[in-house]
Amino acid sequence: MKIRKAAISTLAGLACPLVQWSADGTRLICSFESPAEFQRIKTTDSRITRVTQHATDGRYAAQVDFEAADQPKMEIAPQTADFRPFASVALDVVNPSDESLSFAMEVEDASGAKTVARTALPLGARESATFALPLNSPPPLEMGMRGEAALPGFRLLAEDHHAVDTAHIAVIRIYLNKPGKARLMILDNIRLLPAISYEKIVDAYGQSAREEWPGKLTAVSQFQSRRAEEEADLKLRPSLPDRDEYGAWASGPKLEATGFFHAAKHAGQWWLVAPNGRLFFSIGLDCVTTREGGTVVEGRENMFQSLPPADDPLAAHYETAGAATPVGLRDIKFYSGKVFNFYSANLQRKYGADWKRLWQETALARLRAWGVNTIANWSDAALYGNGRVPYTVTLGIRGAAGEVSSGSDYWGRMRDVFDPRFAQAVDDSVRAMAQARRDDPWCVGYFVDNELAWGNMRSERSRYGLALGALSQGAESAAKRAFADQARARYASVERLNEAWGSRFASWDDFLAKPYQPEGEWKPGMREDLAAFMKEFATRYFRTIRDALKKYDPHHLYLGSRFSGYTREEVLVAAEYCDVISFNIYRARVNPAEWSVLDGIDKPVVIGEFHMGALDRGMFHPGLVSTPDQAARAAMYEDYVRSVADHPLFVGCHFFKFNDEPLTGRPRDGENYNIGFTTVTDSVYPELVAAAKAVHGEVYARHSRAH
Repeated sequence: MKIRKAAISTLAGLACPLVQWSADGTRLICSFESPAEFQRIKTTDSRITRVTQHATDGRYAAQVDFEAADQPKMEIAPQTADFRPFASVALDVVNPSDESLSFAMEVEDASGAKTVARTALPLGARESATFALPLNSPPPLEMGMRGEAALPGFRLLAEDHHAVDTAHIAVIRIYLNKPGKARLMILDNIRLLPAISYEKIVDAYGQSAREEWPGKLTAVSQFQSRRAEEEADLKLRPSLPDRDEYGAWASGPKLEATGFFHAAKHAGQWWLVAPNGRLFFSIGLDCVTTREGGTVVEGRENMFQSLPPADDPLAAHYETAGAATPVGLRDIKFYSGKVFNFYSANLQRKYGADWKRLWQETALARLRAWGVNTIANWSDAALYGNGRVPYTVTLGIRGAAGEVSSGSDYWGRMRDVFDPRFAQAVDDSVRAMAQARRDDPWCVGYFVDNELAWGNMRSERSRYGLALGALSQGAESAAKRAFADQARARYASVERLNEAWGSRFASWDDFLAKPYQPEGEWKPGMREDLAAFMKEFATRYFRTIRDALKKYDPHHLYLGSRFSGYTREEVLVAAEYCDVISFNIYRARVNPAEWSVLDGIDKPVVIGEFHMGALDRGMFHPGLVSTPDQAARAAMYEDYVRSVADHPLFVGCHFFKFNDEPLTGRPRDGENYNIGFTTVTDSVYPELVAAAKAVHGEVYARHSRAH
């Protein structure tokens, strides 16, 4: 973004202008136009030079050559320490190299307090952009969302939101963290901007009110025109070539037709097999539902330009979110209260009074046309058994049972599988849904639970977190009693246990009653016992669920629990009891070299969740995997699906999710990610849809060559 450097008021002779106002209401801090400005710049392991190339306004910019040090940096001491009334620092940046560039920025006040920020997405090769660091803006979680409101025209740096005294700013610091080799960047126009505002940031349709982009809706009439255009296209191209009624490979090899989906290995690759015997690679979309569009409006009414009054027909899209504790990030605000669902309201605008049925018809037509052959987890159960697109069933274990902490309890603690109530909870949770689906050939199978707190492989403590969690409890814990039984079976006496562990238990009763957390380096015997307990814990979990599913529905696949964190012990047990192992893998692609956890396992694997997002269409957060724009997002989607198809164990991948999350955050956890195939106005992302159709068209031939 260019600004006028002509000052309204400048004090001569200062190294940086004291007050230099531009016509657009910003204040210039350093323009790099005057050699004297460089006198107030300090460098460490770097060198700064005035250059004419890449100046964004005026004649000059600053080239910074960073050395291959731990933290090469430049520091600007602004002549005007009082940044008020402004509350954002912006700068133009050019990356002149052929490699992507990430940098960090700090603003420090006279007391030493500072806020630290970094590039949320690296600056691409030979790319230029304008970045901004808001000062003293509220953390987005305090506003009920993960990604904060936009400063239109600027890339926001990801910051820690620590407060600084904007009346006494001492230093603006720009640096690289361990660049590994010498790097170069060009800076210009370091300036102050107004603060981020949350006032009226959402328009009547749930879109960002202050930004413009291709495809933004500005009138109710556009809903109908978009609908007509898409319906014509869906009729013209209703499905991909070479697909049968299930979305299976019509001209591919035919295996045994069992009447239900099953898994089989063919010519060295694992496949799912459709009821008719055709090879099936599961391409899915999660959350095919209208229920995911709600956002809390109570207490945040000032954020919205227009909300329907109580007597408006669209008032039917209000509901109340329960006051349960927010998940994951416990300090989130505005996670409960009155909710408005902009997405379903827009569906009523688009399809009229019969919007639910017409949306379902459109969704099914879209999936077929896009080459998506699976309605995946978290989707509307009303779409089950639709006779046009296969589906997976979402199940969760509910009911009373004890809990065990693994230390990785983002979504909650693990249920105590040794508690006698666990088996009954599983039976109660599985029975009704499994009996209802047992004879439906369109059902692929069951995902049971999601991203459980198994722990992870980052350290020994996180790997054996569940075992340590059991040890930290007392005799009232079924898991602790099971651990004590295991120890008694292995060791003839508590003295032998103490010798193997380096512990000091006075008796078996002491072991059972006393919460225990091992310190220091672990002995091999204790490590073996922790691993054995983890294996038994996982065995109780997966076997109990497998038995209940097969009891009530012997026909369909047990698709596992969608691992996010996991350890080798649990994955091996899942391979024994699940028909298909499932993982949620949020990365740019699936790299076989990173999947040593599957070494020695010969079992089909499905990815239950992945996504990628961008910020070029009015959303505030790109999700867990960022891309620069929708074109790059589409390209990454293609590459991800190809990387899955190229692995002989993988039998599919499911994208999270069908529709973008609400701009101002969903209730309970505030996620507001650009991760949909469709927008809040039920418009499609054309780049993503085109890429999906292209790559989905090649997955069968590609997977048949996987090795």
